[in-house]
Amino acid sequence: MTAPNGSAGAGGPQADAAQPADAVAGADAVGAAQPADAVAGAGAVGAARPAGAVDVARPAGAVAGADAVGAVGAVGAARPAGPDRAARRAGADAASPQPGGLRVVRTARELKGALGPSRRTVVMTMGALHEGHLDLVRAGRLRGGQLVVTIFVNPLQFGPNEDFARYPRDLGKDLAALDGLGVDLVYAPSANEMYPAGTPQVMIEPGPLGQVFEGAIRPGHFQGVATVVFKLLARSGADAAVFGEKDAQQLAVIRQMVRDLDLGVEIIAVPTRREPDGLALSSRNAYLDATARQGALALPQAIQAGQAAAAAGGPPKAIRGAARAALGRGPAPELPEYLELVDPATFQAVPDTWSGPALLIGALRAGPARLIDNARVVVAGR
Repeated sequence: MTAPNGSAGAGGPQADAAQPADAVAGADAVGAAQPADAVAGAGAVGAARPAGAVDVARPAGAVAGADAVGAVGAVGAARPAGPDRAARRAGADAASPQPGGLRVVRTARELKGALGPSRRTVVMTMGALHEGHLDLVRAGRLRGGQLVVTIFVNPLQFGPNEDFARYPRDLGKDLAALDGLGVDLVYAPSANEMYPAGTPQVMIEPGPLGQVFEGAIRPGHFQGVATVVFKLLARSGADAAVFGEKDAQQLAVIRQMVRDLDLGVEIIAVPTRREPDGLALSSRNAYLDATARQGALALPQAIQAGQAAAAAGGPPKAIRGAARAALGRGPAPELPEYLELVDPATFQAVPDTWSGPALLIGALRAGPARLIDNARVVVAGR
């Protein structure tokens, strides 16, 4: 989820195994509210942007979750330490100040009692908020009505060797970041509150979209993301939700779920917010030292090279080639996990005869971090 940065929003990296690149969070310039399934505009990857911008089938009870919605430990017995114990060790449930009188609720009953009669927008995050998350909040505020921000590190979307236990948690800092942005309500449940019976027996199966790229590398991730997004939509009663474009595959899975299950929720997408050097904002960028950061920059540079090839009228083969060549020139210590030009609707690689909108996606490791990035391009017809 918008760790929904990215996501957030609700669509990041780790040391031992694949991990989300900011699940349900992350973004760029803020625009006005968009129609259902609409996507805000994306700009070039290389330059900084001004402020304002889920999947492999898992067997029942199995445990496995966009830069927004979850590392080590499952909700039930499948996870060695249990999510709440790990979270408490990390300080997730410590008492925190509430700047500016922000109203914070912890249970579903408290949340229900705090919801107003007006239309409602939800921004789902995993905390560790940065400007990308705050762009999602600003976009939600522009829509009007009641604005709810959720802060929950979702254990279902983390694999057994990922960073659930060490994922950054600081509720007081997150509340301070939200202060003054027009947030009406913050919902910060514990894992036991979200999953009182342990790992749910019924979960959301994301289908083919969840079986490629991130879904193939991180089995069960999108099942965990889709499940928590569905639960948070149900609990918040929101008629709109804001997610970041950085977690593009997560965003596609959530849109498909909303359509297929007739949820009647407007999905607002916000472009990726970037550092001045082009690196997409992520809560896990904090894992990068100077050397790893230089390696990480190879990914946005490759995406930018592919964008340039598309802008010059190149076919899919030229776009892929330009991106891969740029990545090969960079200081990244390892080959990318993937770097591909795909159909934005299906996440299947486009053929060389393709023309029209496409999505250039990539993932690589840099030091202890696993990073994802993407950019939309238009392939000229031949």
